[in-house]
Amino acid sequence: MKKIEDYYVPWVRGIKMYISPHIELAWREPELRRMMSNENPHHPSPKVLEAIAEYGRMANRYPDQGLAVRSKIAEINRLEGPENVMLGNGSSEVFDMIFRSLLEPGQEVIQHTPCFGIYKLRCSILGGKLVSVPMVYQDRLLHFDPDAVLDAITDQTKIIVIANPNNPTGNFLEAKQFVRIAETGIPFIVDEAYTEFAGLAKSQVGLTQRYENVIITRTLSKAYGLAGMRFGYALGAKRVIGQISAALLPWNVGTIPMWAALAALEDTEGLQKRVEFNNSEVEFIQDALSDIPGLNIFRSHGNYILFDGGPAGKKGEDVVAHAQEKGLIFRPQSKMYGSDGFFRLTVGSKEENRMAVEAIQEFFAH
Repeated sequence: MKKIEDYYVPWVRGIKMYISPHIELAWREPELRRMMSNENPHHPSPKVLEAIAEYGRMANRYPDQGLAVRSKIAEINRLEGPENVMLGNGSSEVFDMIFRSLLEPGQEVIQHTPCFGIYKLRCSILGGKLVSVPMVYQDRLLHFDPDAVLDAITDQTKIIVIANPNNPTGNFLEAKQFVRIAETGIPFIVDEAYTEFAGLAKSQVGLTQRYENVIITRTLSKAYGLAGMRFGYALGAKRVIGQISAALLPWNVGTIPMWAALAALEDTEGLQKRVEFNNSEVEFIQDALSDIPGLNIFRSHGNYILFDGGPAGKKGEDVVAHAQEKGLIFRPQSKMYGSDGFFRLTVGSKEENRMAVEAIQEFFAH
């Protein structure tokens, strides 16, 4: 008799469930300040809370296909209609559906690293081959390398994915470079999870009207502050979105998240306040720490900031440990570019940001 392990498909066998240790820590020890997962420090707006309460009373009913919120998203992005929009249980599910629709075992996904870990996770679960193209660390900055991305293309390349702005480096790729990649015809995902912090003028959504292979992904977890609601979406050409939507589980987005999302999207004043707060606090943190010798700060257009303390002879994991002693959870970063000094933090409340600055200054003073 075969063992149960013998029945798993080879590319799934041995893969472990994804767990975020820092998020588990935050829920286990709620007295610690959460500055590690690019969450928004502000509670949902009153308009969103009203929608949650109203549609919570209808949780006994199946949701519709989200035409109201999809139409609103299309309107915001100047697309023709709801057929240009696919909804997901967070942008993580959106990536999963796109990858499932395109990738066969052994085929390649090109990502530009360092980047969001979900691309690797969804590639692996489908038996794909991940091709990681490193950014260039030069002049105290991490630069995109579009030439290297294009050079990595083979006849097995099925997906190219680039985050804009990139997580964790916080920078944008030049608009003309997106056109170069789009013109290859290869399915090209542009992850715009943090674009609202800089404004939709930085979005590449216009490319979806010129290139059917371009798909934009977004989330309401960041600037809108709805990480716990799990609401993401994709933007693209109608027939592309229509085909990928066939991979969705029926009723994948619940009634409550759907109508809460619509309320958030309509609350433009609430979004503006969150964006203005975030951007001013990013500037505060960066400026307050700019005079620490040997601390490299990567100027960010998101709600997170990446640091490298390697030039000062400091390890990122030690900074994270020191911050936790001060009641703060920072995010460790794997060793890269020959430095083990990388770490990052998420913008928190005013109080938390000042606590973070003080903790980092104290650590680097010794």
